[in-house]
Amino acid sequence: MVESWSFLDTVESNFRPLVVIELAKGTKEETIEWFTKRIVDKKANGGAQLLVKPLVTENGVENIYLVGASHLRLLLGAETVGLVKECSDNSMRAFTYSSRKTFKHFADDNHNFLTMAECQYIIKHELENLRAKNEKMIPGYPQAKLYPGKSIVRRLLTSGILVQIFPLHDREELKKLSHSWYGRVKVGYQPLDDIRCYFGETIALYFGFLEYFTFALIPMAVIGIPYYVFAWEDYDKYVMFATFNLLWSTVILEVWKRICAILTYRWGTLLMKRQFEEPRPGFHGVLGINPVTGREEPVYSSIKRQLRIYLVSLPFVCLCLYFSLYVMMIYFDLEQWALDYHKENESNFSNLMLYVPSIIYAVVIEIMNRIYRYAAEFLTSWENHRLESSYQNHLILKVLVFNFLNCFASLFYIAFVLFDMKLLRQSLATLLITSQILNQFVESLLPYWLQKRYNRKMKKRTCSKKTDTDLSLAEQVNMEKEMGTYL
Repeated sequence: MVESWSFLDTVESNFRPLVVIELAKGTKEETIEWFTKRIVDKKANGGAQLLVKPLVTENGVENIYLVGASHLRLLLGAETVGLVKECSDNSMRAFTYSSRKTFKHFADDNHNFLTMAECQYIIKHELENLRAKNEKMIPGYPQAKLYPGKSIVRRLLTSGILVQIFPLHDREELKKLSHSWYGRVKVGYQPLDDIRCYFGETIALYFGFLEYFTFALIPMAVIGIPYYVFAWEDYDKYVMFATFNLLWSTVILEVWKRICAILTYRWGTLLMKRQFEEPRPGFHGVLGINPVTGREEPVYSSIKRQLRIYLVSLPFVCLCLYFSLYVMMIYFDLEQWALDYHKENESNFSNLMLYVPSIIYAVVIEIMNRIYRYAAEFLTSWENHRLESSYQNHLILKVLVFNFLNCFASLFYIAFVLFDMKLLRQSLATLLITSQILNQFVESLLPYWLQKRYNRKMKKRTCSKKTDTDLSLAEQVNMEKEMGTYL
């Protein structure tokens, strides 16, 4: 692999843009020259050894740059990030360039051996792992300090010099995927393999779970409809239904574990090596030598990290949990006020008022969950975890504890403290329905409407210039840079 890096050329006649870098307007020329040089420079000199081209528009060259890579560079990058591919003997192994001929569907002229998502992941990985060597500051910006081992991209982002880095869509592939995915009105399974090839394993697993969970809820819905319609007063029947839900939920999770393992094994993520996982881009520290790999990488004291976790993050999480319980008690005060109002003024309006506290509380829960998510991400990043897996584990723990208490504490309180089954049924139905409506609006309807509105503006601008209806590369990039990030 070392010999291959030395012979790797950064000149590619058939340049394919995969990732877009947008710099702030007015960025100094010396900064742009230094940053692009680090991207193109050889790995031995601390560069990423990628291909960079400025985006040329009718107004000239903007501060937008297209990043790609040669076929050989992507193959060597696949080995660096530990991609697992299928071999000719149907086994799954980590890809190595030296044994590339043993992998299924590999050919020197086959540029589709790596999926689009894998190519963009490799480029993103290389860009995020550009680290300062001997630089003390960003050229042209003395206030943007650097030190050996500091992530260059992260410093550019925090300094406001770099606006964003995002993957570029392949419009032809996206049209094919949209036609097979949701373009036809039919009931069927989603093309998860195609979704994985285009968007990556994380997105494919997310939609795979949604599909599986939707089908898994059908038996519970079929059995639960009579319970809701007839409103039986015999609570033993509800105990039987609750027992079925408990058992069926366990079965659902266990079956999903098996399906998830099958998908991740087929896609190669189950076997991706973690023992030599590289430091995450946001990890910072003094540049040192990894005793296992022998590579230069940042070093940070684990004692400092533990102090940050236990002296700052843990008290903050406890404070948020207390605030969540305080809001819950306000909700019960509102419930009591609505009940008293209904007793004094029995009318259709007072009947509706009984549901108002639960609706308000459901909206407040969603708002608190989203605000807390941002705070948890900031805290977890501030804790400076070395590995991405460790960062994700700590973030999930923070979010899970808060979301569980924030969403379900009121239900447990009603069931086991107040023993009010009528209020429990009303609160549960209102909370679930309201949260479902809010999530559908925020995750589906609002992004769809915003994107449609922006597309109409772009089409009007395109038609006013009397150009072809198909978007040019410059117009496509300018359209996609306004898109929101899919979390």
